[in-house]
Amino acid sequence: MKVLKFGGTSCGTVESIQSVLSIIKGNLEKGRKSAVVFSAMGGVTNQLIEAGKRASLEDTSYFDLVKAIEDRHFDVVRALIDVKSQSKVFANIRTTINELEDLLKGVCLIREISARTSDLIVSFGERLSTTLIYEILHAQGVDCQYLDARKVVRTNGNFGMAEVNFELTYKLIKDHFSKTKSLQLITGFIGSTEKGETTTLGRGGSDYTGSIFGAALNAHEIEIWTDVDGMMTADPRKVKNAFTIPTITYAEAMELTHFGAKVIYPPSLQPAFAKNIPIRVLNTFNPEFVGTVVNREADPSDYIITGISSIDNLALVNLQGSGMIGVAGVSAKLFTVLAKHKISVILISQASSEHSICFAIDPKFSAEVRQILASEFAAEIAIGDIEGIDIQENLSVIAVVGEGMRHHTGVSGKLFSVLGKNGINIVATAQGSSELNISVVIERKDISKALNVIHDTFFFSSVKTLNLFLVGTGLIGKALLNQLQGQGNYLSKYKGLKVNLVGVMNSRKMFIEEQGIPMENWTEELNAKGKPAELWMFVEEAKRLNLPNSVFADCTADKQIHNYYLGLFESNISVVTPNKVANSGKYEDYALLHRTALKKGVKFLYETNVGAGLPVINTLQGLISSGDRFERIEGVLSGTLSYIFNNFKKGTKFADIVREAKAKGYTEPDPREDLSGMDVARKILILGREIGLKIEPEDVTIHKLLPENCEKAPTVDEFFEQLEVSNTYFEKMVDEAEARGEVLRFIATLEDNKINIGVRSINNRHPFYMMDGADNVISFTTKRYSDRPLVIKGPGAGAEVTASGVFADIVAIGSYLG
Repeated sequence: MKVLKFGGTSCGTVESIQSVLSIIKGNLEKGRKSAVVFSAMGGVTNQLIEAGKRASLEDTSYFDLVKAIEDRHFDVVRALIDVKSQSKVFANIRTTINELEDLLKGVCLIREISARTSDLIVSFGERLSTTLIYEILHAQGVDCQYLDARKVVRTNGNFGMAEVNFELTYKLIKDHFSKTKSLQLITGFIGSTEKGETTTLGRGGSDYTGSIFGAALNAHEIEIWTDVDGMMTADPRKVKNAFTIPTITYAEAMELTHFGAKVIYPPSLQPAFAKNIPIRVLNTFNPEFVGTVVNREADPSDYIITGISSIDNLALVNLQGSGMIGVAGVSAKLFTVLAKHKISVILISQASSEHSICFAIDPKFSAEVRQILASEFAAEIAIGDIEGIDIQENLSVIAVVGEGMRHHTGVSGKLFSVLGKNGINIVATAQGSSELNISVVIERKDISKALNVIHDTFFFSSVKTLNLFLVGTGLIGKALLNQLQGQGNYLSKYKGLKVNLVGVMNSRKMFIEEQGIPMENWTEELNAKGKPAELWMFVEEAKRLNLPNSVFADCTADKQIHNYYLGLFESNISVVTPNKVANSGKYEDYALLHRTALKKGVKFLYETNVGAGLPVINTLQGLISSGDRFERIEGVLSGTLSYIFNNFKKGTKFADIVREAKAKGYTEPDPREDLSGMDVARKILILGREIGLKIEPEDVTIHKLLPENCEKAPTVDEFFEQLEVSNTYFEKMVDEAEARGEVLRFIATLEDNKINIGVRSINNRHPFYMMDGADNVISFTTKRYSDRPLVIKGPGAGAEVTASGVFADIVAIGSYLG
């Protein structure tokens, strides 16, 4: 059994109906058992709604709309039914039209239209179109029956968007089909209550009807026939390079349809999903095309994402206030009252500080939502716990959807970066823990531009080769090679990129092989064939080979290796590194490197310089490219110091916390290297230079954390002894902070071209208040993010995390390849 559903455009003209008839008869000729669901003729539902409105206003021009609807159906009869049989068909259609006119006359007389009456009025669209096609097929000798879905689809009395009683509906459908072998032609979109009142299943509900019948009959497939070649990677009206998605999962399809992809009506997926029935989206006007199959699992794809969807017009509502922080039930209260008033929420985003909640709605509800929230939160607004209700309109949302995103790092960074570089401001973002959907809210005027740049960025096909020279095979280097090896097939299949390891070097040996070194046994190759390590020789050989798309990965902590970067750039070799030395030395040297890389058209990527695997520098560069301006940067930029101050509380000894951090491997062998703040200084200095400041290392002010006796201890053991001696010093710091209801954080701040680093006491309104573990957190206050800073938070240390950041940079360079 197969259920076919034809949409309004498929039933809209004589020519399209001829295609529908051909498809139906083709199925019958192949012996396929099927049932067919029909929408109203294209545009008729809107005409019926308008006729009802006019009638309720005593505007008799509703007759003109009814006449136009009648004429369209009569035109099809004249074209597709033999003249001898036309009169009977005209009479049947005219009877239905008379019923519609009588109903509208009643509306006109009482000058009112209820939701119940409106449902009955719009039901005529599907009843007329299905009757029409039944009469044509019947006249052509096809054994078929007209089935008014109101006989078998039972719903509640929620007119306009009725909820289906699936248990009873499925039973009625099965009973009906068990008594007939004729082809069933079914009215989509409509149902009825237990009392026989006509209901509708919501706009687009004919898809839902098809899915309901498919589920009830345990169909092997449901076909949705429309006017496009299946589900597309993006809206083809806005993105000319969009193409058909061959297969897609239910979850992906639900995300895409929720965010504006109108090929399938979202609720229609639910019955099919419950019964694991594939849905095939096909084109009535190109019936030979295979279309898109929606199933529990999709076939492997060459792309990280599956599709891009959008909602062109929405409003963003922001509720914020210090009184919301840490207060349970605010979100529940907010969304309960919205649900009570039947306000649908499209997207939700909440800051980790709980200071604000923003959500997207249809703009037509903006005034109503403002009134609802002002009333519901009147007490909180009056006492200042909630500052107010801000509603921003003329926005759009773009959803980047795909199961493949959960297996690939850097998708968010890539998305934000490409938007930033094209001057598109991100107003809000949302991403679920499933990593299936990343949504961004932007200004409506940028929607077409954004869709095109995102589509061009994420969809490509040819496999490109990147030649890699790696120096440093310590924890980060090894982790990087393991990740590259493990993801090799993935990169080729989903990213169109092959990473060819040409050279590898550690402190003892080096080995270069132009054809490539197998990543699965690079250690054996290096040990067996490697020469004594000479960095200058390794670099010269990389330059001499002059391979296309070469990348030099510096995974060392060497303080001199950056002196070779300039020569590498001059030889058209890109550099990727977590090593901070090049970017945190003299400004003159820093600027020369960047100018040279730009001049030579190569990449100098160092995302892991700040925040390890976090998308800090990419996001920052994206904002700058979009024309934003930075006013303040704050950050907890050391995983070690983050861990220490997240765990240093009243009743604990600072020395004990430092010992614990050292035991866990968070600190250097001598913890004073971390506690000095020098590593933090290098990171904030790099961020300052990234936003255009000509600052030198000596411009950074570090407020010392350690007392002098601790700094001057001759050994690490004696250092810990001095920490114990100085316990009162540290105890006083935490006591004073807690007395104010505050916490201690080691924060780097860049503001007014000045950098200050040190321990600060912050309250619960600060975005760094809620932290745990060894996370890094960075806050950007910019011209656009002035009221609410952009906060990036996550693991900022560790070999695997850092290696994944280097990995992401390498893949990013692959995206620039020609």
